[in-house]
Amino acid sequence: MALSLYVDTARWRAHQKSVIQQFPGLVPVCKGNGYGFGHERLADEAARFGADMLAVGTTYEAASIKDWFGGDLLVLTPFRRGEEPVPLPDRVIRSVSSVDGVHALVGARVVIECMSSMKRHGIREEELGQLHAAIEDVRLEGFALHLPLDRTDGTDAVEEVIGWMDRLRAARLPLHTMFVSHLRAEEQARLQQQFPQTRFRARIGTRLWLGDHEATEYRGAVLDVTRVAKGERFGYRQQKAASDGWLVVVAGGTSHGVGLEAPKAMHGVMPRAKGVARAGLATVNRNLSPFVWAGKQRWFAEPPHMQVSILFVPSDAQEPKVGDELVAHLRHTTTQYDRLVDR
Repeated sequence: MALSLYVDTARWRAHQKSVIQQFPGLVPVCKGNGYGFGHERLADEAARFGADMLAVGTTYEAASIKDWFGGDLLVLTPFRRGEEPVPLPDRVIRSVSSVDGVHALVGARVVIECMSSMKRHGIREEELGQLHAAIEDVRLEGFALHLPLDRTDGTDAVEEVIGWMDRLRAARLPLHTMFVSHLRAEEQARLQQQFPQTRFRARIGTRLWLGDHEATEYRGAVLDVTRVAKGERFGYRQQKAASDGWLVVVAGGTSHGVGLEAPKAMHGVMPRAKGVARAGLATVNRNLSPFVWAGKQRWFAEPPHMQVSILFVPSDAQEPKVGDELVAHLRHTTTQYDRLVDR
């Protein structure tokens, strides 16, 4: 009995193909928990569709994935002087976001990140003049721009990239390759047309692996079902049942990521109101689970345990049976399945 990730493999791969066709030179990203699929599975998929490069989050991920992917590995976290050394093959490319970092990586293959409107990390315009001497001692694979997802001020992503292309050209730095993130296909096409001598390579993870929501589904298996009467006590904290119904033990707990949620940016009155309502219910121990039974998301009977969750299903619903599977609405990037089932 397990928390399972079911994958409609043909549909999932058809979506991958459509994204690859839209973004020539695409660099697939495999970081964190492998977008819910795991590093080994995504490395296999990238090799299957012929990717020559795979982007990973950290040097530790690169050290693991190198055994599953034979092409180049681009580490997205920028190098910092004094970081713990991790033995890596020559096909690993390091991102660098400072002149000092470039100087420290003599002989290495590097991608230099430029400071975008994300304001996260990167070389600044006033530092470009210092790069000439620094890049003589490294193997420069290109420059990179990590762009924001939303542009609430109405600015144009293409214009931001063009601005950096102009700065790099004015500084007489090589522009053979520019790695970009969070551009639309038509935006990348505009840039490629304007700068035909530069190869634009989109680094894509979420859109590639998770862009078709109907291609994947999490399900938790029912392990036990116990009838309870209104007022009857149950669980670790011996709470009282609010009404007649069933306590349903389902595979999937905190070790799987159930009950854990990344903060969300809320836009608009209705999403904010729903957030306030959920917070209010949580203060009286009413928390909606991600598990669905008989067409409704069911409430946690108590906070999820390490490997299972206990749900309350009221008596006016159909009784679940041991072995049934409940669909679970879980976030891929915070979920660890027990098994993956291709279908």
